[in-house]
Order: sequence, then structure tokens, then C-alpha cells
Amino acid sequence: MATMTVADLETQILELTRRLAELEARSAPPTPSPAPVPAPQAAPEPAPEGITEEELLAISAAIAAFLGVRAHIRQIRLLGGSAWAQQGRVSIQASHRLT
Repeated sequence: MATMTVADLETQILELTRRLAELEARSAPPTPSPAPVPAPQAAPEPAPEGITEEELLAISAAIAAFLGVRAHIRQIRLLGGSAWAQQGRVSIQASHRLT
């Protein structure tokens, strides 16, 4: 799999934004609506410490693809803990048959 650069991701997000706007325009009721918001041309807000700009763009693209609409990311928190690891161990241990 080829590594995508930030410029590639930004281009892809702009293309997806344009396609989404077209689809929304087709499915919108014929009532008057406000003018469509142009795609942002400025760079995204600085990423919080610990999250790179590439990761932030990937998260934004994944959310837009999943929801089908543009969403504003208000907060991203890196969760550090052992809950996932512990749950995985519990699941594996529960699957073993004890005799």
C-alpha cells in the first residue's frame, strides 16, 4: 500500500467534500436553502500534542465517510489504559476449557 502525503489526503478530502455536496444537492427538497458553504481552503487547526496532522486528516476523512456528512471534530483524546488489553485477556482465558 502506498504511503499518502498530507497533500494527497487534503486533495482526497476536497474531492469527497465536492461529491458530498453534489449528492446533498440532488437529494435536497426543492425548498430554498442557504448558499452552500465552500470547502475550507485553509489548513486544518493545529493537531493536539501527540496526534500528527496526517492522523487528524485520516480521522476527519473516516468520520466523513462513515457519517456521510461533514463533521466538525471538537476534541480528540488519546486514551491510555489497560482496559482493552485486560478485556482481551479475559476473553481469551474464558475461551479455554478448563478440565
